[in-house]
Amino acid sequence: MHNIGNDIVDIKLAKTQSNWQRKGFLEKQFTQKEQKEIHDADNPFLKVWQFWSMKEAAYKCYTQKVEKRFFAPLKFECTLISKEEGTVVFKDKVFYTTTAFSLFYISTIAKKNAATTSIFSTIGKANIVDRNLRAKLAEAINVLPDEIEKRKTAIGAPLFFYQEKRLTKSCSISHHGNYGAFAFTLENEY
Repeated sequence: MHNIGNDIVDIKLAKTQSNWQRKGFLEKQFTQKEQKEIHDADNPFLKVWQFWSMKEAAYKCYTQKVEKRFFAPLKFECTLISKEEGTVVFKDKVFYTTTAFSLFYISTIAKKNAATTSIFSTIGKANIVDRNLRAKLAEAINVLPDEIEKRKTAIGAPLFFYQEKRLTKSCSISHHGNYGAFAFTLENEY
């Protein structure tokens, strides 16, 4: 299965809207191991939101398969392999993550299969993510963006179709503050 998930955190918004240092926040969201890494980090704020983004991306990847939403952040445990690469383990499942950092956002893509390479992704303004995604899909299969139809699964995961033919094997869209991002893999080669 080529499930994919993504998440984006608007750093400026996270600084103003979320007090990660408030009593109980870290304990409700992060395992003991993750809390230690956060406290030991050169920049604990960025580490909090990197782990948050990794967990969210892995959660989206997982829920596409099981089609059931739930809240269990402590059951998703992050491990960093490098500054950008990591894994998130949930039960017996491993998700492979790649995180991008900028001055404005933190964005993570999670995938179930480490070998999945044909991933299309873009980061941009939150209000044009859908348009950018359709444009990228249209370019990949050589059709007009207006000919692509968006549908949602029972849990709200997006799927895209062209003339009743499913285009995306897996797709994830994320918005936070001023930023939006998407990631998808194609159903078939065109």
